[in-house]
Amino acid sequence: MTQIFALHSAYGLATAAAAIDQGLLGTGVERVLVPFTSSRVPETAIGIGEDPVLASLRGRFDRMEPLEELLGPMHPSSWEPADGDLPLLERLLARVWRLDPRELELFVQSPQVAPARTLMTVFPHARITVIGDGLMTYSPMRVRMPYPVAARVERVVHADVVPGVKPLVGSPRAEVVPVSPASFAAALQETDPGDPVGGEGDATTVLVLGQYLSALGLMTRAQEIDLQRRLIDRAVRWSPQRIVFKPHPAAPPLVTAAVRARAIAHGVEFVEYRGPLAAELLAERLDAVAVVAGFSTALPTVQTLFGRAIGSAGSETVLAALTPYENSNRIPAVLVDALTREASPYADPVRLQLLIDAVGYAMQPVIAGHLRGRAEELLRGLDPLERDRYFPPRRLAELQLPGAPRESALRRALRPAGGVGRVEEWRLNALGARRRVGQAWRAIRGR
Repeated sequence: MTQIFALHSAYGLATAAAAIDQGLLGTGVERVLVPFTSSRVPETAIGIGEDPVLASLRGRFDRMEPLEELLGPMHPSSWEPADGDLPLLERLLARVWRLDPRELELFVQSPQVAPARTLMTVFPHARITVIGDGLMTYSPMRVRMPYPVAARVERVVHADVVPGVKPLVGSPRAEVVPVSPASFAAALQETDPGDPVGGEGDATTVLVLGQYLSALGLMTRAQEIDLQRRLIDRAVRWSPQRIVFKPHPAAPPLVTAAVRARAIAHGVEFVEYRGPLAAELLAERLDAVAVVAGFSTALPTVQTLFGRAIGSAGSETVLAALTPYENSNRIPAVLVDALTREASPYADPVRLQLLIDAVGYAMQPVIAGHLRGRAEELLRGLDPLERDRYFPPRRLAELQLPGAPRESALRRALRPAGGVGRVEEWRLNALGARRRVGQAWRAIRGR
């Protein structure tokens, strides 16, 4: 048996390594790492196959077969061969990678898109396991996978950073395999090169993580700067002597300047960190009393793995700005909002799971249709303010869920029923009735 791991992020690689260490993926198998770069411009990024700080994690695998060596100049996300080429590609890859395609298990991240989706179709006999990639793992599939692929998704292996909550990605029948926080933390800590980070010392420190949401079209540049200032205001609640700010790599210097000015206005020392260290490890190195961000995956990770306090700002604004409703950032934003609210009604994992299931159904009512009952259960018990926080009235009306606004007579007349609009349905009924009357009249007259 050979296990192929087609991975693109350090988080996914650490999840796979921790699962191997924990004995969750079996023994006596050959493990092949197939790394690829998902960056829009791969030439400007250091992939997980070359990053020196990930060398020990790569050591969990027997050999490595970089995908880019096969695809050449083609971007991995553009690898979508024609159906007629799939049998040929299976034989070619089996020969190049020295595989028996009938004794194969495929581990993939982001199964909805290429190259993971392509590999799942190239190897039609392989068992499939989804490797989680942060908070996106808790979202339902964005696209319906063909049955021959979906039926082979047997497991979802994920870092258990939100204990008690199961992810929605993968088939409803797939086994959910959580990687323990201790194993995942140990794997992450292997990636710390030990270089000085600045801001270390005895001063009480809060780490603030910047996000570049204006690049996603979620807000204007001015709104983004205002959000970053609110993050500083949130951080000040812990009365720190120092704030360390880790900006998004693509964020312009103007954002950092605004954040610096806000910290100084609060009388707090400000340090900027632009190094490669993961936010979770940076918080440990700084011995931060808290970590503050918008809706970063790092927030629940540092809370669960390292016991750090967490906070956020602007999550309600982000939730309202996300379009369309099925935007893949919605579940991460919901999770962070629910975990960082003061006196959150979702502190109980059972209640939080109900919220995630309900939002997941509202996002993907066809793919996650089995969760409709869960959505109805939650919505029947929510007051209007709490309901509107996560479920826009228009979405509730589209799905005819509890709490939807009352339909007007005109909208009720125009709403489709049985595949056609109500007005069109009435017109067709009238035509049918007229035809039946005509047939009866002709029969009476003997025609």
